Order: sequence, then C-alpha cells, then structure tokens
Amino acid sequence: MLLVVSLTLLVAVTLAQQPHPCRSPEQFEGRLSTFDPDRRFYRTARFAYDDRQRRFREFEEVQVGRDVDFFDKLYLFNEGKEYRVNLRTRTCNETGITRPWIPFGVPPDARFRGNADIGAAGVPDEHVIVNLFDGTIDNNPYFMTASGTDCIPIQAGFFSNDTGGVLTDFFDISIGISDPEAFIPPRECSS
Repeated sequence: MLLVVSLTLLVAVTLAQQPHPCRSPEQFEGRLSTFDPDRRFYRTARFAYDDRQRRFREFEEVQVGRDVDFFDKLYLFNEGKEYRVNLRTRTCNETGITRPWIPFGVPPDARFRGNADIGAAGVPDEHVIVNLFDGTIDNNPYFMTASGTDCIPIQAGFFSNDTGGVLTDFFDISIGISDPEAFIPPRECSS
C-alpha cells in the first residue's frame, strides 16, 4: 500500500513540474521577420498585437525575389475587415477577412518538447531560457519557441501544402500598446 501511495505521489509531482502550454500577454508590440525560402519571400515588420479584441497592425517591408514593397496593414478580426495601404502609391484596399484568428501564443493543445538556453548559458543577462512546443493545426505541423518566464513568442514555424514552410522570428517585444490609435483604420481608407 505504501508503495502505491509513493508511486502515485511521485507521478503527481513529476506531472506538476512539466511545463504546460503557456499564454502570451494579450497585448504587445515589437518587430518580426518572416522567411519562406520556397517563394523567395522575406518580410520585416513593426507590429501591434491585441488578442483581447483580435486586432493586429503591421508596417511591413516585403521582398519577393528582387521586388520590394511597403505596406501598412490592419486586421480587425472581430469586424471581419482588413485594410491594406501600399505605402508607395498611398492606395487603400479594404477587404473582408476569411481566415480565422490565430493567436501568437502557444496553442493550448501544444506538446511540450523541452527547454533550451539561448545565448551564453550561465552568463548573467546574456541568455534566456525558452520552452519548445510543437503540434498540428488542421493537420498542418507547427513549432513554437516562447520565453520561459512570460511566454513571449520568439520563433514560430508552420508548414502547409497551401503556404509551404514559413518561419517567423519575433524580437524587440514590449508589453502593452504604446500608440492608442494603433488600431484605427489608415486615413487613406476613409475616402
């Protein structure tokens, strides 16, 4: 009997120590870069992210092959609207959003795959401990790396037959939204 109680306690303690999918902050801003080698696609962007009201704003530079373009994009998922301004021509394209909102955080059903130390391990202020996760969304594999403490996204990879492989890196993240007008449609779209 003592053996059964001891084994049960050991299993409970072990499971309690395993990291579970975490939740990223609901509002943050920063920069990202996305790379798709199959399409020769590369983009960098400054962004503001609001999971509470399902909104996302980005100012991006997109390179496809040798062509480079600049956009201001606003996605208002609760309203089902996307605003896209070409910053060279100042033209606005307003369309409906048909894809679902996918949070930047680790999905609740993600599998924990371990921890890693990015940077110089053991050197103060020169490293960050991260948690590694993977899983599938609609039968398409993904992986995510998030900071161990606050669940800030660091890197995400996704593959589907429609998009191919896409790798996104997140950096210069700040919690909260500094610009109260970040989610107001661009003035080019109001005419």
